[in-house]
Amino acid sequence: MTQELMYQRDVYGKTLAELGRSDESIVVFDADLSGSTRTSFFAREFPARFFNFGVAEQNMMAAASGMASCGKKVFASTFAMFASGRAWDQVRNSICYSNMNVKIVATHAGVTVGPDGATHQALEDICIMRVIPNMTVVVPCDGPQTRAAITAAAATNGPMYIRLGRSKFPTIEGSADFQIGKAQILRTGNEAAIVACGIMVNAALSAAQILAGEGINVYVVNMHTIKPIDSDAINEIAGKVGAFVVCEEHSTFGGLGSAVEEVLAASDNPQKVARVGVKNRFGQSGDPEALLREYHLMPEDIAAACRKVLKRD
Repeated sequence: MTQELMYQRDVYGKTLAELGRSDESIVVFDADLSGSTRTSFFAREFPARFFNFGVAEQNMMAAASGMASCGKKVFASTFAMFASGRAWDQVRNSICYSNMNVKIVATHAGVTVGPDGATHQALEDICIMRVIPNMTVVVPCDGPQTRAAITAAAATNGPMYIRLGRSKFPTIEGSADFQIGKAQILRTGNEAAIVACGIMVNAALSAAQILAGEGINVYVVNMHTIKPIDSDAINEIAGKVGAFVVCEEHSTFGGLGSAVEEVLAASDNPQKVARVGVKNRFGQSGDPEALLREYHLMPEDIAAACRKVLKRD
């Protein structure tokens, strides 16, 4: 069956506008990228509750904290590179230290940003956001899960970083059954577990199909919430398999792979872990699919990592 392809940012913009109709406390900030982040949908419908800060992401985050202190639910958006890197000081000290109700919804993350190149391809953002106290980090796998995550964010108090892509994402069956901090088990197995987030969830499912054809049966876990991570799910699966393969469109340092290893290292059943991600490199300009191949983020790369960690290659 053909999977529906959706832009997560389209879903984000439409969901924001829908939420804004029933909740007048929602305000939206952007840094001169509302056409790309799709906060323009909210801006057209609620211009009095939309604020464009221009190319001043640090000011935007500081102002978001101030607006939240007045009882508003603030959604602040820009590209992931700028939201996490350029404005990190304000995110840490103004938003998270004060535990303000600000939702940072960052689009254009990972190498699938494509031709914009290394300066715009955030590959470190999960790492530097999850280390901040009080911050929740969510990486939806597709359009329906983006809608569910934005809706949940509006109903949840406190700082949150939601990471979205630029390209169209395939739709995953059951993805809308979303709960912050609760992993989704998409497939069960008895040899290894593939844990993935974002666009890599679909690649993980494809890798599982490849492996099944070779008689290797694996779990596929959509770990959409990186923080707080579902340690119960990881520990339960660790008692049933012999290894983990963690997949992310992000650096192999400090992201989902590190979070999974931290849980396993503290458990009674530590496991071997292989990481499929960007290995100590910057991004580069190119076609999104060509870049996924260049950085070894394809289903066949995940399958190969499974074979290697299971010593079946």
